[in-house]
Amino acid sequence: MAQAKPKSAPQRPLSPHLQVWRWHATMLTSILHRATGMALYVGTLIVVLWLFTAMLETPAYYTALEDALHTLPGQVILFGYTFALMFHACNGVRHLVWDSGAGFAPKTANTASIAVIVAAVFLTVAVWIVADLF
Repeated sequence: MAQAKPKSAPQRPLSPHLQVWRWHATMLTSILHRATGMALYVGTLIVVLWLFTAMLETPAYYTALEDALHTLPGQVILFGYTFALMFHACNGVRHLVWDSGAGFAPKTANTASIAVIVAAVFLTVAVWIVADLF
C-alpha cells in the first residue's frame, strides 16, 4: 500500500541565515575568528614563501621585500596581519574559557566578545607602537 503524500508545506530555509538573525557581538566574533584564521593561514604562507625566496636568491630580493613592506599598502597589510594574530589569540582565550563550561550566558558572552575586540585593537596598536620604538 502506498503512503499518502503530505500536503505541501510552505518553502522555508532549512536553517537560519544572516538575514534572519539580529547582529550581535558574539556573531561578529565568530565570523571574525574564522576570517582571521584563514587570513593568518594564507598570510603566513605568503610571508614564508617571500622570505625563503629572499633568502635563497640575492640580497636584492630581501631589499625589495623590505622596500615593499615600507610602502602604505605594505604597512596596511602588516597592520591587518597583526590585528588578525591578536584577535585570533584573544578569541582563542575566550574559547578556552568556554571549554571550561563558563561564559555561556548571553550577557556574559556578549561582554566577552566586545572585550575580545577591544583587546585585539589595543594589542595591535601596542605592538605597532613598541615596534616603532625599535
